[in-house]
Amino acid sequence: MSILIKGATLPDGTTTDVLVRDGQIAEVGVSTGSTSSGEADQTIDAGGLRLLPGLVDLHTHLREPGREDAETVLTGSRAAAVGGYTAVLAMANTNPVTDTAEAAERVFDLGRAAGLVDVQPVGAVTKGLAGEELAELGLMARSRAKVRVFSDDGKCVHDPRVMRRALEYVKPFGGVVSQHSQDPALAGPTACCHEGELSGRLGLPGWPGIAEEVIVARDVMLARHTGSRVHVAHVSTAGSVEVLRWAKAQGIDVTAEVTPHHLLLTTELLSGYDPTFKVNPPLRPDEDVAALREALADGTIDAVATDHAPHARHDKEHSFVDAAFGMLGLETALSVVTTVMVEGGLLDWAGVARVMSANPARIAGLEGHGRPIAVGEPANLTLVDPAAQVVVDRAASVSLSRNNPWHDRKLTGRVIATLLRGRPTVLEGALL
Repeated sequence: MSILIKGATLPDGTTTDVLVRDGQIAEVGVSTGSTSSGEADQTIDAGGLRLLPGLVDLHTHLREPGREDAETVLTGSRAAAVGGYTAVLAMANTNPVTDTAEAAERVFDLGRAAGLVDVQPVGAVTKGLAGEELAELGLMARSRAKVRVFSDDGKCVHDPRVMRRALEYVKPFGGVVSQHSQDPALAGPTACCHEGELSGRLGLPGWPGIAEEVIVARDVMLARHTGSRVHVAHVSTAGSVEVLRWAKAQGIDVTAEVTPHHLLLTTELLSGYDPTFKVNPPLRPDEDVAALREALADGTIDAVATDHAPHARHDKEHSFVDAAFGMLGLETALSVVTTVMVEGGLLDWAGVARVMSANPARIAGLEGHGRPIAVGEPANLTLVDPAAQVVVDRAASVSLSRNNPWHDRKLTGRVIATLLRGRPTVLEGALL
């Protein structure tokens, strides 16, 4: 099919028409003399809208197999498409864990069957996420799923010998290890609130920033020693930013992501003991949030990743200490970035395309995504109304879960359309 996108503003500020045909961008700067809406199967009026490369999420929890009461590959794909994503990386902490080629291919096939976004499985670093014995890294890499990102997310690969071996193993096939940086000796499994005055006053187990920072520091040195790639998931502290900035200045092959919630929400929200705001790593103070925004703007942090973590109500509706970690993010990520980074003057729209599409696709090795809007490129595209005001309603989410930290909050920016290889999955903000 062919689609004419009329009057869209590209990331560089150019306003033009874009013709999509047979899954690719056929023309840019289409003149009405050569192509008209009558010759296209469909026309989208994009006046006043921004056209971006389809968004890519490095960090999504789809819960299938094992916890289909919280999310499935299909429902998570719907949430991703509504949020403007054309590709997501599905984390390995499912049940059973994605630690074999067969498990990776199952997630891959479920994603293809859903057909709304490209679902790329992340392989576990260690068997059963136990942190002891390497999983089938090579077999997963050679499988139909072609796994290139490996993570025990939810748990830290805390043994430096195991982490070193993983980095050495993935290097020959261009893999990357994504680390959940949490030293278990400094922040144990019950740690749930940024360590400080507030955690003491609330009586909540403290999660100090140093527990993240020492693992980040160790892993960048292991990456330098092995000559391999390490990716730091959900960076949350100013100290980690300092380590990353130093490592990049040394030429160490390290990349990093930040979540939308760590760019906007702060630890003060925990004063009401609302388990919606329980996340790992925890929300941090204002000074950490400011450092994360600056690091995303200057390139120290490469990407925005949602850490979309849906949970069934019976897992969240507990006392704060006993509730599950995590919050939703796929449907609102672009709006949060628009509100914080674009309206805040820290990123332009070319920057948004870089941190939400091009860099994530590069880190993950997804060749068909994060590409420039140019003739011959795959038509994985997202159309955004940059001025729309959105009041988030958790009941309107297409996710199966409702642990949405943005409920009743006004955000700027709304996804109008998402195209996966030229096929609309979302139009006028609604799933097709």
